[in-house]
Amino acid sequence: MQAWKLGPALALGNTVVLKPAEQTPLSALHVASLVAEAGFPAGVVNVVPGMGPTAGGALAAHKDVDKVAFTGSTEVGQLVMETAARSNLKKVTLELGGKSPNIVFKDADLDE
Repeated sequence: MQAWKLGPALALGNTVVLKPAEQTPLSALHVASLVAEAGFPAGVVNVVPGMGPTAGGALAAHKDVDKVAFTGSTEVGQLVMETAARSNLKKVTLELGGKSPNIVFKDADLDE
């Protein structure tokens, strides 16, 4: 997930602030150490571990943040979108919901 978000942003010359889920901060901090080891300048990739309402909310609301990409629940995604809109109408990309979506067409034979 981190490489998927970091790669394109860095390839286009952006700086990145990554706020990992509360349950998984160590993997993001390790990636940050690898980024430093690879020779990226200080401040290009920043990891901000913390709780969603405080750390994530501050990022979504900050006027110097131009884009937010969020992956998670629909409920939290709605909050991210609302907070981003109230600050500076920053661009928001949301990937919401479960990990295994199913599309069922109306002509599907559910008994089979």
